[in-house]
Amino acid sequence: MTDSEKLELLIDFEKTVARERDLDTLLWKMADFARDIVNADRCSIYIYDEKRDELWTKVAHEVERIRIPASKGVAGYTALSKEIQIVVDAYDDFRFNPDIDRATGYLTQTLLSIPLVDHNDRTIGVFQAINKKEGIFTLEDAELMLFMSNYASATLENAILNERLRKNQLKLIDKLSNAAEFKDVETSNHTKRVGEIAALLAHHTGLPEEEVEQIRATAPMHDIGKIGISDDILLKAGPLTPEEFETIKRHTLIGYDLLRDEEEEILHLAATIALEHHEHFDGSGYPYGKRGSCISLEGRIVAIADVFDALSSARPYKRPWSLDEAFDYVEKHAGSHFDPDLVAIFLNHRDEIEAIKNRFKDTEF
Repeated sequence: MTDSEKLELLIDFEKTVARERDLDTLLWKMADFARDIVNADRCSIYIYDEKRDELWTKVAHEVERIRIPASKGVAGYTALSKEIQIVVDAYDDFRFNPDIDRATGYLTQTLLSIPLVDHNDRTIGVFQAINKKEGIFTLEDAELMLFMSNYASATLENAILNERLRKNQLKLIDKLSNAAEFKDVETSNHTKRVGEIAALLAHHTGLPEEEVEQIRATAPMHDIGKIGISDDILLKAGPLTPEEFETIKRHTLIGYDLLRDEEEEILHLAATIALEHHEHFDGSGYPYGKRGSCISLEGRIVAIADVFDALSSARPYKRPWSLDEAFDYVEKHAGSHFDPDLVAIFLNHRDEIEAIKNRFKDTEF
């Protein structure tokens, strides 16, 4: 590659970084650019997990995620020393760890490894090029990778902060889910089962795995609004009066108001599920009587998961229905209470649903 071609590639890279908003897409493009500009066979971007003292690949050409001790290998040497490492003969270099080659069947020969540091000069990862296609990696290659790593460092630092925020949100969601369960005299296993069954349905509808995981995390929040309902009504053993039932129905609106946040995707999803999980496909549900596809897909999914598990679970005030009875109920109400297409998927995966019920069994009352 000529100097003018490298310059043109760097200009394209800067433009890409400036306009790309999706983190994973951006990092893959960065790895692709680096591979091309230094004429490498592969590139990887590692994240440094300080608590575990490990490195794991956020991006890696041709392989699944790799996790290695930070004390081993060229990537680890780079992370801990915060210095550029150039390896001209991997299997004759004390810094090289052959374990990854053994696991992947790849043959590493040359390496260029650049530390990624944050604004406090702490290591957050490693940017690595593997196997120069002609010759060995040079100081010029290192300068080009270092130039790109300045962009990678800022991007990864933001990604790590966002990941911590996401994990904190999930912890908060889990704690709020458990709070709602205490209020409703149920075990937290009900919310876990609803989350798992909803995720199973979401997966088999063909949703991307990221969205499946979001549903798994937020479906347990469906009844969070019950913390705003009086115990006299919520814990009543006998039948509810029409007025009491109207009060109970408000838990959907309370949950929505509690969770809604237009800027945070996962909270917005949790709020939508809390609002819509009692809507019916034929429009006879509450709080708004939404019909068909006017109900979000997530709301329609959780409606099935919630009703099925509630029917087939014991409560202090009722016996559990058998699984056959609960499955029959869902099938009978396809097109009225439930989305018929989702019911078909639900019934086709009965064995997996029964496995979830067995895995998260309730303590007997």
